[in-house]
Amino acid sequence: MSELATLTFDGPAAELRLNRPEQRNAMSTELLGALHARMDELEAKSSPPTVLVVTGAGKSFSAGMDLKQVIIEDAGGVETPRALLASLARFTHRLRLLPSVSVARVNGAAIGGGCGLASVCDLTITHADSTMGFPEVDLALCPAVVAPWLVRKIGAGAARRVLLTGGVMTGARAHEIGIVDLLAESGDTLDDTVGSVVQSLCSGGPLALRATKELLNTLDGSIDLDVLLRGAELSASVLSSDDAQARLRARRK
Repeated sequence: MSELATLTFDGPAAELRLNRPEQRNAMSTELLGALHARMDELEAKSSPPTVLVVTGAGKSFSAGMDLKQVIIEDAGGVETPRALLASLARFTHRLRLLPSVSVARVNGAAIGGGCGLASVCDLTITHADSTMGFPEVDLALCPAVVAPWLVRKIGAGAARRVLLTGGVMTGARAHEIGIVDLLAESGDTLDDTVGSVVQSLCSGGPLALRATKELLNTLDGSIDLDVLLRGAELSASVLSSDDAQARLRARRK
């Protein structure tokens, strides 16, 4: 089992942890492969956990895409970022459709695809001083994989403003505009806040929670995988442009 993503169980709750702290849990094809493997384990369970907490090891939730894998070094190099983006699209879809109520424990920076991953979860919790946002346009990239999830989370108008202006924001600001559902006062109290929410959810009826989540997924269009895969193709196309590649190389330096 790859240790790039770990899955632990505690009664009716489980934790899925991105475990690449030295790279700020940046999403590589290998990390996404490990996340898909953990999802296989969850989906195979006859009695899935009532709650799944998604978090990152170390000081970051996820810094987004791994720059080393999206910088194209040769003519055929676009295949790696295309595969990475398609894998991210499929993983977010699987996470959303999981019967468990998913809770993002945003312990630190959640940037780009990392912020998108937090937005996929049913509930998102962070502290006031965390860093979140979608700076893709600043790097000449298109956030097409995460855009559908953000639209569902905060509405089309607010998502349009966030994605087109780019940049990052504090956890407190993300809470103000609806990306974050619950806000801990500080990083020191984050675990207490998450624990209280998980305990409350686990006290509910598992069947009722699953049925409600399934209904909500149908109502808001979350079951549509095709729009995510089309977004992955669009993102890969923009990412391969000269402008995007030049900016990514400059950022790597």
